Amino acid sequence: MVRISGVILPNEKRIVIALTYVKGIGQSLSQKILRELNIDPGSKTDALSEEQEARIRARVEQEVTEGELTRRVSMEIKRLQDIGTWRGNRHKRKLPVRGQTSRRNARTKRGKKRSGLSGRTTLTKT
Repeated sequence: MVRISGVILPNEKRIVIALTYVKGIGQSLSQKILRELNIDPGSKTDALSEEQEARIRARVEQEVTEGELTRRVSMEIKRLQDIGTWRGNRHKRKLPVRGQTSRRNARTKRGKKRSGLSGRTTLTKT
């Protein structure tokens, strides 16, 4: 059981894939880290020695991961909102930020459709 940045990596997966379970580490960064440390990317997580685990843990600590990454992203969004940029206003209004159309699409970001009526139900004849 390998624990890196507070995340327990799965034992049955290759180490190059298992490292991507840490938030902030993708496939390319995982490959780069293993190349720097001369560790075989095809080896399974449970086959690593204690010394290799320690080297990986020390190298991953140099990167911005997990809680620190989440905190940094939220602070950048808050900064954009505070200075009143277009992107900050789009974040504030929960609309797509990167130029996508939002008139007809963007249901994931905007949420469930609301009816144009007041929301009351109409009576039907019985």
